[in-house]
Amino acid sequence: MSFQHFIGIDVSKAKLDLAFDEQATTTVVPNDPKGIDELVDLLPEAKSCLIVIEATGNYERPLAVRLVEAGHVVSVVNPRQVRDFAKAIGQLAKTDKIDARIIALFGKLTRPRAVAKTKQLQGELDQLVTRRRQLIGTRTAEKNRQGQAVSGAVCKSIQRVLDAINNDIKEIDREIQKLVQSDDDWKHRAELLGTMPGIGDVTSATIIAELPELGDLNRREIASLVGLAPFNRDSGQMRGKRSIFGGRGSVRSALYMAALSARRYNPAIAAFSKRLAEQGKPPKVVITACMRKILITLNTMVKTNTAWENPQNA
Repeated sequence: MSFQHFIGIDVSKAKLDLAFDEQATTTVVPNDPKGIDELVDLLPEAKSCLIVIEATGNYERPLAVRLVEAGHVVSVVNPRQVRDFAKAIGQLAKTDKIDARIIALFGKLTRPRAVAKTKQLQGELDQLVTRRRQLIGTRTAEKNRQGQAVSGAVCKSIQRVLDAINNDIKEIDREIQKLVQSDDDWKHRAELLGTMPGIGDVTSATIIAELPELGDLNRREIASLVGLAPFNRDSGQMRGKRSIFGGRGSVRSALYMAALSARRYNPAIAAFSKRLAEQGKPPKVVITACMRKILITLNTMVKTNTAWENPQNA
């Protein structure tokens, strides 16, 4: 697409700094519903500009949702990429105003991919999945403390916390499934993903919430987006090991657990894993390759609207 304007928005918890086409002056509005509405009113006609926003701990999500609903083309980019870009052009100073202008220039020169059209309930589903992940982390920490506790009172206290966390996780799971079932597209996608052995409700909900691009990208693009595409580390005559880098860690974590299950219950992934192990590949390489294969297979399933089928039976 051709754009008349490139707009950068630096997001923080309290405010939004907006820069038009790298202009020296920026506009600042509060990062709340009223401020976001004010910002939208300041923007040019929808689809005439590319709006680039840094991902900032989900503080950017309400803004991105509102902009997409208003018809604007929005890209949410990794802050590290923008910072590396700023260093590359010699911009070492860092303020919110400078960041907004750098983000606008980054968008103009790199044209990052626009986010998929966000559903009205996407933010709620994403928050539920994120909260579940937080509770799992807290539960793990409490179990570790329980294993080290010797005081009876401490053990009882930890058990009360664990019981409460387990109840919360069950409630969150119910809310996630209720939300997925309430949307026909999500329900169909969850059913489609669930046909692949190793993909359970948690993995499918995570993918639906945090990887809406699934099915819209090719195999290389989706692997790179999640952070499962191996990058070369070569320079001159030196040939380094290829490694994965960046991407969406939450999706990668869900695929890791799915890969552990699939290596036992999915014939295709089990055979693939066994073949790599017999070739002498390290365990980490094997599990990463299985994760990538699962992701690429799911991407093809969604793109072609086809349920999983064991290639060995095809």
